[in-house]
Amino acid sequence: IRGGSIKKILSHLSKIAKNDKEQYAEFWKNFGAVMKEGPAEDFANKEAVAKLLRFSSTLTDSETQDVSLEDYVSRMKEGQKKIYYITADSFTAAKNSPHLEVFRKKEIEVLILSERVDEWMVSHLTEFDGTQLQAVSKGDLDLGDIEDEAEKKAQEKAEGDFKDVIEKVKVCLQDKAKDVRITHRLTESPSCLVLEQQDMGMQMQQILKAAGQNAQVSKPILEVNPEHELLAQLTVRAGDQLDDLSNILIDQAMLAEGGQTDDPAAFVKRMHGVI
Repeated sequence: IRGGSIKKILSHLSKIAKNDKEQYAEFWKNFGAVMKEGPAEDFANKEAVAKLLRFSSTLTDSETQDVSLEDYVSRMKEGQKKIYYITADSFTAAKNSPHLEVFRKKEIEVLILSERVDEWMVSHLTEFDGTQLQAVSKGDLDLGDIEDEAEKKAQEKAEGDFKDVIEKVKVCLQDKAKDVRITHRLTESPSCLVLEQQDMGMQMQQILKAAGQNAQVSKPILEVNPEHELLAQLTVRAGDQLDDLSNILIDQAMLAEGGQTDDPAAFVKRMHGVI
């Protein structure tokens, strides 16, 4: 009885979503967060629930959740192989994340996930209709056939040019960062934090920590923008201020993610010293 009722309800919701978008938008406004529990709670109907999910996206930068996964897939650029998304603890933090810079530059749509349930949902919803979902803040940036060959060569050159100073920054941040590397995912910001593909997202880490759970926290990877003036300053000030600048880079990246520095007073002191 339960299984039959669920299928009937999902079928009815699907018809409303297709034939009366305003009515479905009202339903989603009231019950969207509960629907997002579906992929984890109801494996048998995961695909049906996935089609009913709605998200914000960089297409409009609106907090209104009205983009379906089918909408997203229909707009994917030629050569794009993944559904990209970003998670954060607020819509503003997600929308303004440095991780979106290269995606905005290449006009690649990214789903914006800013509700507490989102990180948990995507840990169970890893693909849709054969297309993998990919967090823009995890793993190496792989844009598939959209990647510009000239940009790859420029990154390789930058890795060689800044090899010595990057090694020094790694030493300065060995207690804070798993690795430090050059990136091409940034166009304006000096740095950003990236997690390994299998690591728990920062939003989920913060949720578990707030709930008193002992979440296994992984050190992030610090990626730096070779085109930014701050990296040039790292080379120039490779002496007494290198440690301060390195710590400022990783603290700024953490703040840009909506996180908190472990020692705000030390961050302010370093900023004052550099200024």
